Amino acid sequence: MSPGKFDSRLGTADAPRQLFASTPAQRVALARRQFFEEGVRPSGLVGEAVIQSWLRCSRTHADRQRIVPFDAVTPSRLHATLARNRELLEVARQELAQMENMLAGTDCRVILTDRDGVVVHVSDQPAAAHQPVLRKTARVGVNISERVVGTTAPGIVASTGQACTVDGAEHYFDVLGHMQCAAAPIRDVTGRLAGVLDLTAEARRFGFDAASMVALYATAIENRLLQAQSSDHLILRFQASPTLLGTPLEALAGIAPDGTIAWLNNAGSRLLGRLPEAADERDVECLLGHDLASLMRLGRREAAQPLRLASGLGVLGMAHAEAARPLRLASGLGLWVQAQLCDGALALAGWELPAAQLALPEVQPVVQDHRPEQLPAATLRAHSRQLIQQTLAEQGGNVQRTARLLGMSRGTLYRRLRGWCDDAAPTDD
Repeated sequence: MSPGKFDSRLGTADAPRQLFASTPAQRVALARRQFFEEGVRPSGLVGEAVIQSWLRCSRTHADRQRIVPFDAVTPSRLHATLARNRELLEVARQELAQMENMLAGTDCRVILTDRDGVVVHVSDQPAAAHQPVLRKTARVGVNISERVVGTTAPGIVASTGQACTVDGAEHYFDVLGHMQCAAAPIRDVTGRLAGVLDLTAEARRFGFDAASMVALYATAIENRLLQAQSSDHLILRFQASPTLLGTPLEALAGIAPDGTIAWLNNAGSRLLGRLPEAADERDVECLLGHDLASLMRLGRREAAQPLRLASGLGVLGMAHAEAARPLRLASGLGLWVQAQLCDGALALAGWELPAAQLALPEVQPVVQDHRPEQLPAATLRAHSRQLIQQTLAEQGGNVQRTARLLGMSRGTLYRRLRGWCDDAAPTDD
């Protein structure tokens, strides 16, 4: 391999000795010369995320000096994109307004993109005369993904899912050399990227820690999105410090009706560890050290209560949830059942609580025009058993199809069936 030749397989190079660079601008200039002219990986001069982005961009963008068009997507695609991201835009509304009000005296723009890099929201204030690139990019519908506009902070986040900043000449295309941007990811309940929050400035430096600010607000939006997508989950809020409860830094856990932890936010993962991949290894009692019934009783308390996690760590926690599920009783009657999941909930919704704790605030018909009589709590478990047995028979004993039709996990259904077998077993006395 000739001197200065970059070895893409090993990520190393027989490089000439680096020249001294005393300022960030000099370091980036040296990094660009090493990477683009000498074929040398400029490790230590720019961040690894930028180097990896340059590598990806160099495979698709041959001319770094060309004019980037910053075209908007087609009207039909924009309409579909905005419709698909309606929930994200709704939950982000408060934080976006706060950011824009706070940054109104700066030249920064707040940009929100979807997971593919298409701008779905941008600050209202127009770009100034000294911001020619922002005038083109800061528009709803413009695609600022890496494959279109090269290395940018939102482009890197959309490609990697990791927060980053890109400063000046760290951008791939020369035309973006006067831009500064910092971006952070927003994830949904499945852990997939839902959107990217970005702060961008042109011709002037931020003058504050933009990376920390965008990370904080992205976390707040993500927490709102997780809860908005968890209508049938018990939401546990907990933290080691009581001052962090009710802030973007509080830990959140979504607990499913079958007693497993469906999701954790980042703060929750730092306190409990990453969730196991297998759903049957996410039992709430094993991971949290408390069973589902005791966690649901937290909903009756207005103030946070002390909890001792399975790890031994002491935290303060509170819980809340609200569920609405369509149900069909054994009689064939279709109902919408709404239950406030604090003292308890319907057994048919999958929550493992004694029948005496069931609460039925309101029952409204789905198909029939008349309002059915409210069912006594003592008969709900019998209706639940009858519905499960009837559905199981109709499905030929197929537990998986039965569980899917009833809206519960196979584990919950198996526990119900085993419990009934135990109740029917003869006793020695």
